[in-house]
Amino acid sequence: MDFKGIRVTKSYQQINNAPPNVVFPLLCPVREKDWIEGWDYSMIFSKSGLVEKGCIFSTPHHGEQPTIWYVTQHDPELYKVEFVRITPNEEVVRIYIFLENNHNGSSTANITYEYTGLNEAKNKWIAKELDKAFEQTMKGWEKAINHYLKYSEKLIE
Repeated sequence: MDFKGIRVTKSYQQINNAPPNVVFPLLCPVREKDWIEGWDYSMIFSKSGLVEKGCIFSTPHHGEQPTIWYVTQHDPELYKVEFVRITPNEEVVRIYIFLENNHNGSSTANITYEYTGLNEAKNKWIAKELDKAFEQTMKGWEKAINHYLKYSEKLIE
């Protein structure tokens, strides 16, 4: 029997309490260490040392192998970034973020995740648990980034 992964796309809009030119640079593995509690990464390839198109980095994972991230789009002028992250034998996730200026000192982060399962257990998780986990992650991210934007420090909970 051949395995077939399932694919689910989830979208979310966050309000970030700063304009896009302030928020966008924080969407970088190096800068995320400033505002995400517990964030860790290893830079594999980057010409600038920061996020850019073609940048590759890894993050620890609960499995045996790390998650590998590849930046497929990075446009600081249009405030668009796209990552593809691969956790071997588990999932592939495409993450697309586009920031809109609200012209009131805030921005809207339009965030889309596309999950594809690479095994039956992940297919089951995507089908039954993804909705709740995705919403919790998005709300936690929004709270953490806004805390950092206001206080210039990581939210520790």
